[in-house]
Amino acid sequence: MKITDVRVDVFRYESEIVEDDEGHQHPGPKQEAQSALLTVVTDEGAEGYGFGSPDLLRKSVIDRYLRPVLTGRDPMDREQIWQHLFHWQRLGWGALSDHAVAVAETALWDLAGRHIGMPVYKLLGGFRDRVPAYGSTMCGDELEGGLATPEDYARFAVQLVERGYRAIKLHTWMPPVSFSPDVKMDVKAAAAVREAVGPDVELMVDAYHYYSREEALHFGRELQKLDYYWFEEPMDEYSTSSYAWLADQLDIPVIGPEFAGGRHRTRAEWIARGAADIVRAGVPDVGGIGPTMKIAHLAESHGMSCEIHFAGAANLHVLGAISNGRWYERGLLHPFLDYEQVPPWLNSLNDPMDDEGFVPVPSGPGLGEDINFDYIRANLVDGA
Repeated sequence: MKITDVRVDVFRYESEIVEDDEGHQHPGPKQEAQSALLTVVTDEGAEGYGFGSPDLLRKSVIDRYLRPVLTGRDPMDREQIWQHLFHWQRLGWGALSDHAVAVAETALWDLAGRHIGMPVYKLLGGFRDRVPAYGSTMCGDELEGGLATPEDYARFAVQLVERGYRAIKLHTWMPPVSFSPDVKMDVKAAAAVREAVGPDVELMVDAYHYYSREEALHFGRELQKLDYYWFEEPMDEYSTSSYAWLADQLDIPVIGPEFAGGRHRTRAEWIARGAADIVRAGVPDVGGIGPTMKIAHLAESHGMSCEIHFAGAANLHVLGAISNGRWYERGLLHPFLDYEQVPPWLNSLNDPMDDEGFVPVPSGPGLGEDINFDYIRANLVDGA
């Protein structure tokens, strides 16, 4: 079996999520948005699919990198293909992102599973078929009744517990919110949530990414008093020494890195430097399912947990195949948005959650995504 083509279909949909000028998501008015479906085609009719950003899967990326590298290769040679794309990134001057590589690599896993008739997590080894979820909030805002005050966070946390979540992660206020960054406000929100949900709900914080060492240390010590489970990205992650300094002074586990480049090699450096107590990885962040599994096993070999960053079918399959990742990150969540609403390009949610807070790993072949191809074909963006 050989790959004969790689194509991308950009399609439109209606969204109630907007991005501020720092790139953080918030509820907003309905507007047209776009997504992209990458399809890997073979000479035997087998296909694999991956969703991604149209900006990162633009025509130049497909024509120069993905199509030339993949075409003519055996789609089962995922590691060979990934290594070739990885080496291309050095001279790609940032054009070939880890996100784009991840979409292509994930599509190869999807193709293999669909061709064999097996879910990806089983191909990866298989450890469990459901995962407990934590509710991951959007960043704070200035919307009345949204996430504008510590009381708002507390009220929403109670709603999430009533929905069935067994753990909650707060994304605190970040610019361009007028009063942020503000460690004192972040601490007030964390305290309000702990008081609202009681001692038995696991709580985490993902803070403003550019706090100073002193601010991060103060915040971490306050979270320790509140019995929070982990502390995530309070500082610039390219300063590994800052995280080693922070982790050395805190009892609360420091988790990371989330977005720092370098894939498994960077995570190895963080482990060696003592910069994290829990390792962080996610399929789009590190270039695919394969490198995420490398990171999970790297962490396991050091007796460490590897918590998987963000939602999505690919991340669920990784969690279904590893023993040292505790939670599935479900979100981003906000009082004004209905996360349970099925996206129009799917026929069903990838991550439905039961009343006990568990999400099943998709059991269909490949990634198990129930794609609404009719919707995508009916909403293609001309010339994309």
